[in-house]
Amino acid sequence: MDIPTTDGLNGRVAIVTGAGAADDGIGNGRAAAILLAASGARVFCVDRKIELAERTATMIESAGYTALAYEADVTEPANCEAMVEAVLSAWGRLDVLDNNVGIGSRGNVVEEDYQRWRRVMAVNVDSMFLASKAAIPAMRATGGGAIINVSSISALRPRGLTTYSTSKSAVIGLTRAMAVDHGGEGIRVNCVAPGPVYTPMVYGRGMSDEARARRVSASLLNIEGTGWDIGHAVRFLASDHARYITGQVLVVDGGTTLRGPDRDSR
Repeated sequence: MDIPTTDGLNGRVAIVTGAGAADDGIGNGRAAAILLAASGARVFCVDRKIELAERTATMIESAGYTALAYEADVTEPANCEAMVEAVLSAWGRLDVLDNNVGIGSRGNVVEEDYQRWRRVMAVNVDSMFLASKAAIPAMRATGGGAIINVSSISALRPRGLTTYSTSKSAVIGLTRAMAVDHGGEGIRVNCVAPGPVYTPMVYGRGMSDEARARRVSASLLNIEGTGWDIGHAVRFLASDHARYITGQVLVVDGGTTLRGPDRDSR
């Protein structure tokens, strides 16, 4: 009997966009970068703020793994092209792209400002289109790769965040379309949809203890999600363990999207 084995991500090269986080906090991108590196990948930590990317790279290197920091605004086509050129110059290949950049917005279509709508779409959708557009030829040159796009359960269960929900729904559509377009080239494209995870982006806004407790109670498991949970999902989808998975949405939410009224309250 031949038992399938994997050597993790040894020898692979990964780009993680939005790899920074405030101070030493563990956001989704930083967690993914650290876990990919711990599995043997060389990780290109990309952020619009170079000091945040550098901190992530330093955390990885201090643990004995390999990383480089890179500054880029991935809503700009030239920045995405330069990012891929830089990783190829450094390490000669590209195998994994974690499209992790995103911002939020609240309100309905009447309340939303058009310029804010455009900015959310640029950051949450255009960035993934542009980074993938630059990365796919490099992956194609070495026989394939894996792209992981970060969406949100707000795409699956809208809740008063209309612009954000729309952008994250577009991420799912982009994921599925790219999976169809590039599967024949050995490029897998999948999506992670986080639920309410406690990250620097969240607690940096000054979330109250009561609001935090409500988020925990929304989980069927009554536990709090963190950036590590999202990072583990990204690492799985990037690895050979997911070699037969493409075009899928992996929901990481502790069962939050299944939560409905208690039976006794009906």
